[in-house]
Amino acid sequence: MRNFLSIIFSIFLLLTHLFGHQTQKPPLHGKNWMAITGKPLAATAGSMIFQKGGNAVDAACAMLAATCTMWDVLSWGGETQALIYNPKTGKVIGINALGIAPTGATPAFFKSKNLNYPPEYGPLAAVTPGTPGGLCTMLAEFGTLSLKEVLAPAIDMAKGYPIEAQTANSIERNKNMIKTWPYSKAIFLIHAG
Repeated sequence: MRNFLSIIFSIFLLLTHLFGHQTQKPPLHGKNWMAITGKPLAATAGSMIFQKGGNAVDAACAMLAATCTMWDVLSWGGETQALIYNPKTGKVIGINALGIAPTGATPAFFKSKNLNYPPEYGPLAAVTPGTPGGLCTMLAEFGTLSLKEVLAPAIDMAKGYPIEAQTANSIERNKNMIKTWPYSKAIFLIHAG
């Protein structure tokens, strides 16, 4: 029995070695610039900005705008944090664009709605969006291109783009929740079933 277990374990180790390696992504090289995100369409937006002569902040803002335009875990109603290295001063600047709670979002307000705390979903869960302000702050203080130029790829995407399988699967998984919000249902569940 001990030899049998030893053989099974050896086979397991061999299979793990042969098939268990993590996917290796090739190293990326760039002579003058590089635009990297987890979303290829957003990386394309950054590349477009670099091609126009924009700097890294311009490209990062374009990538953020493109990602926020996609239906994803990020959105224009979301929050943004950024670290920007300023080569002129040699300092790193932090941008905190987390948004703030509306002035009326007090404990008394939520208790009046029979809630002990803000809900997980819906309009009462939201803070004032921080992303638009953070993006504008980054561009105003550290960018070189206009807001119009930086947002151009995202505006073009808003006219329609092929969504990723991950996004389609997320919509499918969350279909029942989406159905509870009439406007979301009208946008995301346009096909019967």
